Amino acid sequence: MSHAQPLWRRTVAEALGTGLLVTVVIGSGIAAANLSPGDTGLQLLENAFATALGLAVLILMFGPVSGAHFNPVVSAVDWWLGQRDRTGLTLRDLAAYVPAQIAGAVAGAVLANLMYGEAAVSWSTTHRSAGHLWIGETVATAGLILLIFSLAWSGRAAIAPAAVGAYIGAAYWFTSSTSFANPAVTVGRAFSDTFAGIAPASVPGFVFFQLFGAILGAGLVAVLYPHLGDAADEIVVPHTDTADTTEAGNTIKPTDTGVRS
Repeated sequence: MSHAQPLWRRTVAEALGTGLLVTVVIGSGIAAANLSPGDTGLQLLENAFATALGLAVLILMFGPVSGAHFNPVVSAVDWWLGQRDRTGLTLRDLAAYVPAQIAGAVAGAVLANLMYGEAAVSWSTTHRSAGHLWIGETVATAGLILLIFSLAWSGRAAIAPAAVGAYIGAAYWFTSSTSFANPAVTVGRAFSDTFAGIAPASVPGFVFFQLFGAILGAGLVAVLYPHLGDAADEIVVPHTDTADTTEAGNTIKPTDTGVRS
């Protein structure tokens, strides 16, 4: 596998992207609660709209550097599915991406808190431990994995920013858990006792069912989209060299842009 960017640069991009995503989620949640007090439905709409747009922009911004995973389960599935074809993330890449995503998420929560005059860290008191919420997280995460990897398999990774943003925005409403679907973001949201927060005691349950959902999603991907490992370097968006160079210095442009079979 050949990446256009060195690992340290991709790791920085993952930390920044995940951090800014959490800032968008928490910051828009605080703004929504301030602007629409007493109207939870409107607050959720404002929070979901800002998150969907913010996520799409962040994928466009950092995708060319790291692929814009911003999510440990996306990175883990990318590594697993790429093993056979030696594409996607290596184990070394995965070991760098995941801590960067988690650290970035915590920093993003602190930034959002400070922007709105809150304490840098205020542990959330919003408990989200219930069976129906765990089902919601399973569905949200499995659907996210299925969407991202189906786009790569079918040669449509270029539309991932809009598609992933739209999916998360919709999943805010059709899942009971409001679609966290991301272990790093879940950890970060525990650091803010605001609209988008989650109590630390509820984090392990959410993360467990996100991992379970990722396994289900990866299983569906393996069944529905064979040989997806060929496209593992395009998760979430393409971020590898766009051309291979021969020893003679001639450039050979890739021709594989169609659907895998």
